[in-house]
Amino acid sequence: MDGTTPPPAAAPLIVIRDVSRRYLRGVDEIHALEHVSLTIPAGHFVALMGPSGSGKSTLLNLVSGIDRPSGGEVLVAGQRLNDLSEDELARWRARHVGLIFQFFNLIPVLSARDNVGLPLLLTALDKAERLRRAETALRVVGLEGRLDHYPRTLSGGEQQRVAIARAIVTDPDLIVADEPTGDLDARNAEATLDLLRQLKQHFGKTIVMVTHDPRGLRFVDEAYHLDKGVLLTGEEALRAGEAIRLAAGGTGAPR
Repeated sequence: MDGTTPPPAAAPLIVIRDVSRRYLRGVDEIHALEHVSLTIPAGHFVALMGPSGSGKSTLLNLVSGIDRPSGGEVLVAGQRLNDLSEDELARWRARHVGLIFQFFNLIPVLSARDNVGLPLLLTALDKAERLRRAETALRVVGLEGRLDHYPRTLSGGEQQRVAIARAIVTDPDLIVADEPTGDLDARNAEATLDLLRQLKQHFGKTIVMVTHDPRGLRFVDEAYHLDKGVLLTGEEALRAGEAIRLAAGGTGAPR
């Protein structure tokens, strides 16, 4: 012992406290989430898993500021999202959240560079700096040779890499990925999951991913399982995790 005090642990990036989300569908009240509490440390790669209708996408939307809870509170990067107006939420998302979608959502008439640079149009950066940052993001995902290519000339895996570059170009605190491997073949799905893990390992990004893909367990730090709007804990969570591991061939998770 040298008498020095170890540095304090980093504060959690995401804190979900007793969150519920209910909405009306016709005359029926749908309980999408019920009293969910969850803490995710900064710099972790986590998966939200569960059957369709389990509430995982609803939880992802709450964490990213796309939706609001009916009850409880959501804190991300030190900000209580409940307190923000719609305009404030939009500005907060632009600064703090990078979004990755299943179907890439690239603009067909824009090059890879220009697609990646789109989020920067909401900043005060000049055009030269926007282009430089877009090229840097494409280099991070291994597409420095595809700067001027249009989406139709790229493979599905390359299009998803462009989408990931677009998500990181603003250097967000949080990356949220909604079924990022859902439209990819096995090889490109593995490559996408590995790239997300590299963003966590080499750049300290916090990543929250919704997925049905059992391969995801091999890449994440933690998987949270939901069912019928409830976050599973204890034996129920262990059973859900084991069922997914068996579906994935029982492989462990490389870190």
